[in-house]
Amino acid sequence: MTEERSTVRSRQLGAALRAAMEQTGLNGKRTAQILDWSESRLSRFITGKLAVSELEISAMAAVFGVTGAERERLLCLSREPATASWELSEHWRTLIDLQDTAVRVVTFDAVTVPVLVRTADYARSVLARSVTVQSDAVEMHAADRMACCERVLGASHPPRCTLFVHEFALRLPVGSAQIMYDQLHHLLRMGARSYVSVRVIPASAGAYAGVAGSFCLMEFTDFSPVVSVEQDTAGYFLDEPATVAVYEKIVTSLAAVALGRNESDQLIGGLAVDLYGPCARSEPALPANLVSAQDA
Repeated sequence: MTEERSTVRSRQLGAALRAAMEQTGLNGKRTAQILDWSESRLSRFITGKLAVSELEISAMAAVFGVTGAERERLLCLSREPATASWELSEHWRTLIDLQDTAVRVVTFDAVTVPVLVRTADYARSVLARSVTVQSDAVEMHAADRMACCERVLGASHPPRCTLFVHEFALRLPVGSAQIMYDQLHHLLRMGARSYVSVRVIPASAGAYAGVAGSFCLMEFTDFSPVVSVEQDTAGYFLDEPATVAVYEKIVTSLAAVALGRNESDQLIGGLAVDLYGPCARSEPALPANLVSAQDA
């Protein structure tokens, strides 16, 4: 039976069913007539606002001509509980889809530079050290991630992004000195965008609320907030209100101890010069207007 609760899985399932319907040339009205459902019921299915049973998926798959592996994928999405883990590649794709539709994205990264603002070289260096990515697939994965991040931040209406990053992540040498030098300058350039705020948690802050690990909190217009966390072998989407409320408190705590945008830019720029500048090739000075005019 269906239940009146939207989840990340129901939204992904709805998006896939909507795409299948559009590929057949059908619209909601005609599809509802064929299935003998109300248009309202169908709409709630394909927008992810109502969970779909296996029987209902089978009926829609038959109408849309969905067979084989794709049909089985849709059925698996309906069987998995909302709290089940996601295979890493599927988790990544779903995360980008969610960020595409979010109005606000808040991330915290304790060990590395935030994914959304990595350079290609930095991304390759991180993936090259991963035990879950084959060496011959590093370039493909890096290119895919760069394209996905550009899709989010380069959209005509991108989400408002607040990216918290610990100072230790900026000091951690990933790749060569040149890669780090370029990465920190790229971080400054991205933080100069009006909808991107980069906030550094200084080492002097000591213990902090996010010490348990990195996460991404996303807010939407038509859905409840969702938190994404990732481990070495699987990813998770958390949308239970009580759980999300805990992460919202963590974000509030991080904002209280993080440096403002001006101070963060100064720290990032200082680290780029002091730690990596002597080893990197000379680069033109940053524009005077690069540093944000005010704190977030």
